[in-house]
Amino acid sequence: MPDRMTSKQRHRCMSHIHSSGTKPEKAVRSWLWRHGYRYRLNVKSVPGKPDIVMRKYRTAIFVNGCFWHGHEGCKDFVMPKSNVAFWQSKIDRNRERDIRNYQLLADNGWQVIVIWACKLKEDMERTMSETVIALNRNYLRIVQNKKR
Repeated sequence: MPDRMTSKQRHRCMSHIHSSGTKPEKAVRSWLWRHGYRYRLNVKSVPGKPDIVMRKYRTAIFVNGCFWHGHEGCKDFVMPKSNVAFWQSKIDRNRERDIRNYQLLADNGWQVIVIWACKLKEDMERTMSETVIALNRNYLRIVQNKKR
């Protein structure tokens, strides 16, 4: 199916998509704050510059858009039909960068939580409950390591 927009329109549309402060990210931040969790945003000193950094839990949270990060098996990720080589390369680079960042964080003792935008749309409360369980597990790990 051909693109419905001219190349100028497409360029303008794509240039307005930002990497931080997205709706899913704001929803996660709002939920965490309302439930008493405190955090910092896009901390440059933490490898990969995560969307949300929770030092107390030694946890980095990434809120990933399904299209930009190539969420396999997700209805929101469909490879564009035009300029396929460009998009395949871009999404592959994003995936590789994500894996590299997650590994770097793990090597530095950080736990990584990835929240997919589609999961927030499907069931925000369940997704955030799973996130809190992971945070609490991370915190217990920290406390137990301090006792040793």
